[in-house]
Amino acid sequence: MRRIYFLVPDITITKRIVDELLLARIDERHIHVVAKRGTELEDLPEANLLQRTDFIPAVERGLALGGSAGALAGLVALALPPASTVIAGGVLLASALAGAGVGAWAGGMIGVSTASSRIKQFEAAIEAGQLLVLADVPMSRVEEIEGRIKAHLPTVEIEGTEPIIPAFP
Repeated sequence: MRRIYFLVPDITITKRIVDELLLARIDERHIHVVAKRGTELEDLPEANLLQRTDFIPAVERGLALGGSAGALAGLVALALPPASTVIAGGVLLASALAGAGVGAWAGGMIGVSTASSRIKQFEAAIEAGQLLVLADVPMSRVEEIEGRIKAHLPTVEIEGTEPIIPAFP
């Protein structure tokens, strides 16, 4: 999946874009709208916490760093005489898993409190009253979806695509 970003001037055009995406068989759960705080989105699908924050990238970084630190701690524990003879690889595995769990948790706590770095570049336009539409589409359909939107709404600016979207948000 790839995420396409559309910067839209008003809510009427945003509704037309969402309708066009739905007609193109993009599920509503893959369409997200970001607007200035206090803007009434009516029946448009509002972006949730996973889209508005850096939660997913922070969890991924925390998982990698915590797992690495845990594995390193496990190797140190293996070097100590009592642990190396009794439970060998169990210490390494347990410490790597514990480190990964703690790292993912800590990364998630940091990520949920940090605004999305990708959406941050649109902050001025959003505060000026424009709306940002995020659409998660299959890689093979990116050009088709962009073409459909441009054909019906030539004033909409396509702000680019994000390379890879995790499967679960």
